[in-house]
Amino acid sequence: MEKLASSKLIIVTGMSGAGRSTIAHALEDLGWYVVDNLPPTMINKLVDESRSVASKIAVVVDVRGRHTFEHLSETLESLKKNHIQTQILFVDSSDEVLVKRFESTRRPHPLQGDGVISDGIARERKALLPVRGLADMLIDSSALNIHQLSLRVNEMIATEDENRLKVNVLSFGYKYGAPIDADLVVDCRFIPNPHWKTELRPLTGLDNSVKQYVLNSPNVPEFVDRYLELLQIVAQGFFNEGRKFLTIAVGCTGGKHRSVAIAHEIGERLNQLKKGKSGEISAHVIDRDVAKES
Repeated sequence: MEKLASSKLIIVTGMSGAGRSTIAHALEDLGWYVVDNLPPTMINKLVDESRSVASKIAVVVDVRGRHTFEHLSETLESLKKNHIQTQILFVDSSDEVLVKRFESTRRPHPLQGDGVISDGIARERKALLPVRGLADMLIDSSALNIHQLSLRVNEMIATEDENRLKVNVLSFGYKYGAPIDADLVVDCRFIPNPHWKTELRPLTGLDNSVKQYVLNSPNVPEFVDRYLELLQIVAQGFFNEGRKFLTIAVGCTGGKHRSVAIAHEIGERLNQLKKGKSGEISAHVIDRDVAKES
């Protein structure tokens, strides 16, 4: 097969019921040529035959392919040898959410067999474990509706700037669970908690008084400075590996004060970084749990 230096390929995979179809539709809206439920052994041929009509190709691969799914690792190695720019987008969701989604549609899980839905989910997780570890992009759709999931795909994919690393900085509360789609996790629970300050308790990390309290706490300025230095090294590695998206999760107990202040400080300072020799960094901050705390 000829070298396809200008071709881009996204392999969409992940848990059944997590939103693969929604992601496929979002990619189509972004101008990608999408093929659903294609056996991995046919991906090379698809890219080869489609190069004259599409430079951006997305393939949905999942356990519906049964034994053919086992050939995915071989296909990925072949794509690499043929210089096809390939990324894996893995969509996941919690078992509880997946069970509810299957129950609401009254459809069985593809690997359920004679068991219950949770049996099928467990088998699928085991089968997908190797490819999940290879994913370039990971989305947790547990708390996302179809519109929010489509927006997340847009944030990851919709850019013509090939030298830009898009960074999502997500604040969260550990009491509500750590996000499963984070590449890096920052634990801010070492910082004095504004919750114990009567005048700060009803406020959030978006309020200047809380932000100043958090950022001026002992060791925090040095911590933020050093973490930003680390992120620049990580970003350089991502540029070298061709990865375009990074999720940083910043957590505290409730996701209201410390994590919010630190997440916004990291996001602002990432956006202030000057363009380096490898590319630019574009940061976006999301406060997942700030509204959950009264």
